[in-house]
Amino acid sequence: MLLKKVQTVRWFYLLSVLFLVTSCGVSKSLHDVPDVSAYSADIPEREKISDSTFTLGNSHLTKNKQGLWELYVAGNPLEIGLKTGRLTQELFKKQEAAFLSKVDELVPSKTRQYFLRQLLAWYNRKMYLNIPEEYKAEIYGLSRYASDDYDHLASNYLRILYLHGAHDIGHAFQDLALVGCTSFAAWGEKSEDGSLIIGRNFDFYAGDDFAKDKIIAFVNPTEGHNFMSVTWAGMIGVVSGMNEHGLTVTINAGKSKIPLVAKTPVSILTREILQYASTIEEAIAIAKKRQVFVSESIFVGSAKEKKAITIEVSPKNFGVYEVRNSNQLICANHFQSEAYADDENNSKHILESHSQYRYERMQELLGQHQKITPQIAVDILRNKKGLNGKDIGYGNEKALNQLLAHHGIVFKPEQRLVWVSSSPYQLGEFVAYDLNEVFHNPTKKSLSNAQLNIEKDDFQFTHAYRDYEAYRILRREVLSSISDDEHVEPSTLSELKNLNQNYWEAYYIVGTYYYEKGYYTAALNAFEKAKTKEITTVPDKERVDGYIKKIKRKLEL
Repeated sequence: MLLKKVQTVRWFYLLSVLFLVTSCGVSKSLHDVPDVSAYSADIPEREKISDSTFTLGNSHLTKNKQGLWELYVAGNPLEIGLKTGRLTQELFKKQEAAFLSKVDELVPSKTRQYFLRQLLAWYNRKMYLNIPEEYKAEIYGLSRYASDDYDHLASNYLRILYLHGAHDIGHAFQDLALVGCTSFAAWGEKSEDGSLIIGRNFDFYAGDDFAKDKIIAFVNPTEGHNFMSVTWAGMIGVVSGMNEHGLTVTINAGKSKIPLVAKTPVSILTREILQYASTIEEAIAIAKKRQVFVSESIFVGSAKEKKAITIEVSPKNFGVYEVRNSNQLICANHFQSEAYADDENNSKHILESHSQYRYERMQELLGQHQKITPQIAVDILRNKKGLNGKDIGYGNEKALNQLLAHHGIVFKPEQRLVWVSSSPYQLGEFVAYDLNEVFHNPTKKSLSNAQLNIEKDDFQFTHAYRDYEAYRILRREVLSSISDDEHVEPSTLSELKNLNQNYWEAYYIVGTYYYEKGYYTAALNAFEKAKTKEITTVPDKERVDGYIKKIKRKLEL
């Protein structure tokens, strides 16, 4: 955990050397620009109505009272890109700064940043060959409004193209620890009215600032189906969305080997499914024709078929998982289809990660309810405890609600209804949208259906929540002090533990500080206390055990 930054930097540095001797093919990708001559590029001027409302012809952007930005855009691919970029220009620049600041945090050395830029150019050398031309045109239009502050990294177009692979890269390089999502579906006798209901948490974390300005995008393209997705400025791919036919897609990262070349980002694949599929069969056909570069479960719900399945994709394998004789489906971060029954990476991931634990916790919570309703679905997504209701500490990745999610979302595909969480995490009000209403009357002041909103979680007003937020701040400060070999007051370390008493990580951090300072008895006490808590993964347990063994040798115990 504390070694993740160092491991990541070393990995990038070593592959950068590889780039210097294997740069064949990079030049073409660096100079590729989509041909947009077939598209009209004329868009109206943006009109600012207020600091939270902007219009541009028949397209518009508004911030609702829950803090979510509601975007409606229509047109050909280039127009959609240009309109989206112009309407969200300020958010776009803010979002890119928030995301790229993580690079400075992980790779502070300017020399290594240079090597990283070279690596990214080499690593992404085939991405442009694996993204449909219409999406490259849209990204090109969008990139016209990107910040000029990062030209030293890559041109605006290439940079925004590369950022569409951030989700893929984030979970392939485990050290970045950006993802750990959980999804479920219920239908038939398991739902209140017999219709399909789907819930998911998108636990993609790239810093607090990154998650502040969520966009609920409603897109009316000239080709394909109208659709909505939960996204952020600068992103045309889909991580959670539903189209006008009631087909839904969400993505859950699987266990991947570190890929040596980027191909089709999963979010672009799911965008294509959402825009061009109306049935599960059509979704599978689209998924089969694209080459991905990481392992991913694509959770697909269908209003027409009134059920959900998962499409499990990876660079060298493909599977479809469909439950038999059941009316519920659960997906964490491991594969379940026969195609991956003998996959060593997947088997190891089930044994060593927190994916299976969250899967079992979801089973447990679904089993506590005879019929699932949207409110119950939201309650499940907000659950912060471990198996059997155990207190495992706030922020523990074994919980369904890890208190870091970019968003939680609930779908009722047959009714074309969707509920999207508002900040903080999944604790704010879940805002309801009716796709039939939105696309029938996209110019109305607010696109949400306030009468169907689900109330905010009272947990955000508790002392426990305030302590958790204080813990997150203090945690960063202590880790920074450890990294810089600075002194930390004993009272500060005690406060860190007291703020999140059931979380193993608090004791691990304290133990690490004492170990680095040579206070071995105090370190041993902290690590042994960590062992009494619910430690997240097998590698984490091994690290704790490793420290204990080293300390006992030093103390001759």
